[in-house]
Amino acid sequence: MPIGMLIPRTKSKRIVYGLLKHCNTVFVESCFSTSCVWTSRKKQSQYGMVDTERYSSLVKAVVSSRVSSQTPESLEDEDNKLYGPVVKSSFHKHMPLVPKNVYPLLKAEKTMLSVEYDHGNPARWSLPKGPERSGMPSVTRILQQTMSPEQLFYLERWKRRMIAELGEEGFKAYTSNLFKQGKLFHSALENALAPSESEETECTEDTTGYLESIQHVLEDINEVRAIESAVQHQHLNYVGIVDCVARYRGTLCAIDWKTSEKSKPFLHNTYDNPIQVAAYVGALNSDDNYSYQIKNGLIVVAYKDGSPAHPHFLDFEKVTKYWDKWLLRLELYKK
Repeated sequence: MPIGMLIPRTKSKRIVYGLLKHCNTVFVESCFSTSCVWTSRKKQSQYGMVDTERYSSLVKAVVSSRVSSQTPESLEDEDNKLYGPVVKSSFHKHMPLVPKNVYPLLKAEKTMLSVEYDHGNPARWSLPKGPERSGMPSVTRILQQTMSPEQLFYLERWKRRMIAELGEEGFKAYTSNLFKQGKLFHSALENALAPSESEETECTEDTTGYLESIQHVLEDINEVRAIESAVQHQHLNYVGIVDCVARYRGTLCAIDWKTSEKSKPFLHNTYDNPIQVAAYVGALNSDDNYSYQIKNGLIVVAYKDGSPAHPHFLDFEKVTKYWDKWLLRLELYKK
């Protein structure tokens, strides 16, 4: 009797399907088993042995992150392993927000009326020497000695990378050349601002680009009253040399000329330079060698490639703000 007559139709379909499935499995196994004889066994990838669950969170964090995972702390750890620890200043550990002894930026005894401009030679006062200078630090020294840990970190990091790239002697030559370029640039500026007094300075490759960079700024400067002239705060006891005192677009300013290989289009790119200018303004206002007072400042960043310099004007409000920062740095230095 036919099998289909003894088994119900639905059940027979299940049995046939099961038999076919079994036959296919046997056939496939036999094929794979015989294929091992014909071909060599495929090498297993090492990536298949990686614990994917263990590293899944790391892969997810890296793939999903839109910003760099590096921070000043992680960069510092990395540099410490490569170059050793960075020596940091302890001055800013408990730095107050306002100075304990607030001293005015302007001198009450001095007139704020604009003194008639003398068309003679600009002032060039020299720094005091001997007992007069004893124990009187410069603005530059005070700022260097009271740098924040972050500033020291990035400065040291830059220095170590430059040494790694150029070597000790190469780095010394590089910094020496930067100093030389700055000195030549200031000499050329003196000749441009006071040609009747200054010795003729020949333009070199080191200065041509910088002078070209500041041409549009020089067009807005007149009434030069001081060039490379010493200033002394007679109450706070510090000294400095202001690059230039002149009118910029009609406003009397303490002007600081800077050179840079990197573009500095914003004031915050100039780091401590605004504090430096505020210190010069306060010292000049206190110094009896000057018959006038100033309330504004100007930082001009010149570029060697001749691209237009960035002038950063500091009005009285900004100068006052940075004057308070200067008083803090001065207190930290005296500690």
